Order: sequence, then structure tokens, then C-alpha cells
Amino acid sequence: MKRLFKSGLAIALLSVFFVNCSSDNNTNNDGGGNGDPTNIGRELKSGEKLTLEKGKKYNLSSKLIVNQGATLEIQEGVEIVGTGGTSSYIAVAQGAKIYINGTKENPVVMTALEKKRGSWGGLVICGKAPINKAETATAEVSDLTYGGTITNDSSGSIRFLRIEYAGANFNSEKEFNGLSLFGVGSGTTIEYVQAHEGSDDGFEWFGGTVSAKYLVSTHNDDDSFDWTEGWNGQDNEFWFVKQGGVADKGIEADNNSKTRNATPYSDPTIKNLTMISAKQGEGTAMKLREGTKGKLFNVVLDGWKTAFDVEHDETIANVENGSLLISNVQLINVANKAVGKDTAGQSVNVNAVFTEGNNNGAGNSANTPEWAKGWTKGL
Repeated sequence: MKRLFKSGLAIALLSVFFVNCSSDNNTNNDGGGNGDPTNIGRELKSGEKLTLEKGKKYNLSSKLIVNQGATLEIQEGVEIVGTGGTSSYIAVAQGAKIYINGTKENPVVMTALEKKRGSWGGLVICGKAPINKAETATAEVSDLTYGGTITNDSSGSIRFLRIEYAGANFNSEKEFNGLSLFGVGSGTTIEYVQAHEGSDDGFEWFGGTVSAKYLVSTHNDDDSFDWTEGWNGQDNEFWFVKQGGVADKGIEADNNSKTRNATPYSDPTIKNLTMISAKQGEGTAMKLREGTKGKLFNVVLDGWKTAFDVEHDETIANVENGSLLISNVQLINVANKAVGKDTAGQSVNVNAVFTEGNNNGAGNSANTPEWAKGWTKGL
């Protein structure tokens, strides 16, 4: 009887094993692995590919992690609805790929069930490009590794994506952005992306070499664009901002808050930029500090209290040697052009941080550019 019992038990266990293996083999559309193809919260393993099909709606009640060797493809017109606060977010690990194939007529939309800032996490991408925090580090959201030595690392491509109501916060010091780029390499394509009504930054770069074109940031509660840890993308172009929320900063730029001369430096090149303060007379267009460098060309600033706020000795030295310069700036209804203070808190003349000149900014001066119409909202 014991031998018969053991044999029967073995057969039963083998049956359960094969049934379970079969039900978990979801390389295409059963995102949740639970028989519901609209529930995409899960972890994709190496070799797996998840395709979200054209025009369909998917639910994201938990995290979707694209691990090394896995691929996430999102076709045009897909809508992803986050419902789980900090539990619902999409994160792409080092060595994984994401392909977002939206179009102007049918953008991909990542939104929330509750149309309120901070209702879900956001999109996080981690790459193998250099950072100046360490050779590698752990992302403050998602806990994935980022950084490395591959400057042209590719995490895939993103075109025509709208991220709405993101920025769920763990605490006062840690929260998601709309799009967070951790050590992402220059082999990655990012074009036509909007971050709308988020509770933190619209876009943030943590080191890396990736560039981005045709970005829109609207009514986010913190900064529209934020960079740190040595981000130095060199082919950034056409950015448009309507800074709402608490009308904080259009750009907050750091090199490294602990070691301001850390290399590689934050030193991006950005061309054709328009930033408008939705609350006229409030906020700072650009906060430049912690040793950042950078070259920005053809900039229109409208309605800000302060255009440029420069802090710390290292940043001021970059202004003086010309490695931090915003050229050809058109100021509209801006109260203070440039203010500065050194590390000791003493006021410093930093007028050399910019030069003035008429230009079209992101394409239509202080008005919405044509390229931003048709796939965005809130403009």
C-alpha cells in the first residue's frame, strides 16, 4: 500500500507540474499569466516577448518588469491603465528591450484609472551607459541595477507615447517620475513623448548618454526636466513645456550632489526649447547647480519669476569658463534674468550664463509647435 501510495502521489505531482508549466508559458498576450490577457502585471524572463496589441486596453494593477533578455512591444493605440499606486509601474532592466510603436494618430497612452496626479508609478528604463555615482548603482524606484561602460547601449525605442497622472510616491523623498532614465545609452531612441499631470518630474535622467527629441511636459507638480549623475546626451532637440502644478522649475540640473566634480560630467547639448510658466510670474525656468555643465541653444522662456538660478562654486566656474552656457535666449514676461550664489551662500554675478536673441524655441516661439499637436493633451 505504501508503494502504491507513493507511485500515485508521484503521478499526481507530475501532473500538477506539467499543468503549471503549460499555464505559465505566456510569451505573447496573456500578460498576467492568469488567463486574463488584459492584466499585464508580471515579470518577463529572458527570452520572453510580450506584445500589447494595437488599439487594445490593458490593466496594470502591479509591476511589469522586463528582465534582461526579455522584450516588451507596445503597438499603436494601446492604452495601459495603472490602478495600484506605487505597486503599478513598468520597469525595463539592463539588457532588456522596450519598443513603443505609437503614431501621431494613435499614440500609446499610459494613464491611471483615477485621473489624478500620482495615481500610479510611471515608466522606468535602466541601461548600461556610464554614470558618475559609481560604476553601477541601484535605481531609487524599481530597485534595478543601472550604469556601466557601454555608451551606445540600446534599451529599444519609444515613439509617440503619452504618460499621464504618474508619480506615485513612496515617501516625501522617493517617488516616481513620468519617464525615468537610469544610465540609458545613446543607442536608445526616444521621440515624441509627453509627460502630463504627474506628481513629480516629467522626465529625469540619472546619468547615461541617451538623447531625446520632441518632448512635451505639461502641468507636472515638480520639475519638467531633471538631470543628474553625469547625463550627457548630445542630440536633444525640440522640447516644449507648460509648467503647472506648483510652478516649480522647468529644468533642474545637477552633476553630482556629493561630489560636484565627479566624472563623467552632466554635460548635455539641447537645441530648440520653449518653457512657459502656467502661473505667470512664478517659478524658476532653470535651476543649475551641483557642478553641472551643458550647452543649450535657441530658448524661449515665458512668464517665469526667474530665468536662471545658478548655485555652487563648481557650477559658477563652469559659467566662467563657458562650459555651461545657454545661447540665444528670448525672455518674455520674466522678472529676473539671472541670479547666483556660491557654495557659501554669497551672491555672485552669473549673467554670463546666457546670451539673448530672438528665436522660435521649440518651433513656434511661446505658442504650441505644430509637431506637438494631435497626439498630446493639455495644450
